[in-house]
Amino acid sequence: MHAQKVSKIEIVNADSFEFDEDLGNGAKRLLGHVQFKQDNILMYADSAYYYDNNALDAFGNIHINQGDSIHLNGDNLKYNGNTKIALVNGKTVTLKDKDMTLTTTQLDFNMQSNIGYYTQKGKIVTRENTLTSQFGYYYSNQKNLYFKKDVVLLNQDYKMYCDTLRYHTPTETAFFQGPTHIIGESNRIYCENGWYNTKTDKAQFNKNAWLKNKDQKLRGDSLYYDQKNGYGKAMKNVEILDSAQKVSIQGHLLEYFEQAEKSIVTNRAVMIQYFKEDTLFLHADTLKASYDSTYFALKKIKENEELNKNKNKKDYKPNVQMEDSVGSAHRMIYAYHKVKFYKKDFQGLCDSLVYCSSDSLMNLYTTPILWNEANQLTAEFVNVKLFDGKIMQLNLMNNAFIVSQYDSLRFNQIKGKTMTGFFLENELRKIDIYGNGETIYYIKEDADSSLVGVNKAECSDMSVYIHDSKVEKIKMYKKPSGTMKPPNEVNPADMKLKDFNWFSIYRPISHEDIFNWRDLPSENIKQRKKTAASKKQ
Repeated sequence: MHAQKVSKIEIVNADSFEFDEDLGNGAKRLLGHVQFKQDNILMYADSAYYYDNNALDAFGNIHINQGDSIHLNGDNLKYNGNTKIALVNGKTVTLKDKDMTLTTTQLDFNMQSNIGYYTQKGKIVTRENTLTSQFGYYYSNQKNLYFKKDVVLLNQDYKMYCDTLRYHTPTETAFFQGPTHIIGESNRIYCENGWYNTKTDKAQFNKNAWLKNKDQKLRGDSLYYDQKNGYGKAMKNVEILDSAQKVSIQGHLLEYFEQAEKSIVTNRAVMIQYFKEDTLFLHADTLKASYDSTYFALKKIKENEELNKNKNKKDYKPNVQMEDSVGSAHRMIYAYHKVKFYKKDFQGLCDSLVYCSSDSLMNLYTTPILWNEANQLTAEFVNVKLFDGKIMQLNLMNNAFIVSQYDSLRFNQIKGKTMTGFFLENELRKIDIYGNGETIYYIKEDADSSLVGVNKAECSDMSVYIHDSKVEKIKMYKKPSGTMKPPNEVNPADMKLKDFNWFSIYRPISHEDIFNWRDLPSENIKQRKKTAASKKQ
């Protein structure tokens, strides 16, 4: 393998030409409109010294042009024709190609490999971006720029701050390493590894990545975002934290659809609702966060208000009531399949659930089961009204059933077509039964808590008053009937109302237990499928 032959620097032009023996190396002094040439490299200057060792020093209005693709300008030039390395410095040094302009005060450029670098702070300007850093490398052949220390990328839509960045000029893509902050008009992004295509508005953020706007923060091991199509994806250790609503949604896979303002979380998905004194943990196969129709209607009104504001600035009057309405959150949480939730004083499970944060209403579908203190509550459909983390009211519709355990063999029971339960400080205090009302409850002696007897009653409508999970009294309406029997005349096995079930083994005992799912008995599964099929019809 032979070494590549080194060409000689040619003197193309100079207004005057003289020798300078004091400088040695056969130095020749050139003045006025000086021009040199080496291969496809053209060099211009006001004056220069040319040496016999194939090198030169040039001064004033330095301009280097290589193949019409690279233009390098400065005040002073030191050039070695054997290595083709140019050292350019001055008050302003610029390097231009068709994609960008680099500005610094000192630049070392290898005209053979087309690699340049600066160590005195530089600035790169492209069609869309301006980048500054303390150190920088320019690889012309690969169209890559490398930046190090105090890197800042400015775009009309955002600012980026990082320690290390590579920028590919043809695709306008930035690749960043180390702690990186991207600050936009309405959000802020942090990561320690990733890339952002400023032309297509697609980005990938990795390692401790998070995105934050006014009220929400999204984090994950990996975040992908396509701004033009309004699509985002987060993977592993994902969390959406809504500080305004005090809600956190977590999982290992999230998809975000900007147009519909909808997020879908799967893979160990859990919603955490923070209250003053307690926390609700809810798990399902899939969690979807969106907004109700009222939110989108009010948002449309607000957009029209903005248009009117811009068209008629003098006569514009803001709709204060509308502004407040849009500002209030109408967030909806949809939980699908194998839903299970835990709160210290309130637990439950069902196949699917819808939670509306604006009115704190939770709807449970397909074999819902709730537990509150000692009570088990079931029906074909249940909705629960919450306020500040406390149950205010619940409605049990179709085959409503409430059970509490008296002892290992005996159960207090309330049954009806529909029921409404009223709570005080999260304790069930009153139940109104509508249609086909039936009760069985065991009566204790107040003095020693011994069993006195069992009361069985039937009435179309009734009200049951409860305190400390004990029935205090029952009010019956429309042809009531009932019997009171001593305990020795009753077989506990016979004292169960139709459709009685005791589901204590399915009750979540901690917030970790919401991830442990056990299918209900087959007859309940059949009923669940039957109910779901009827709903579709």
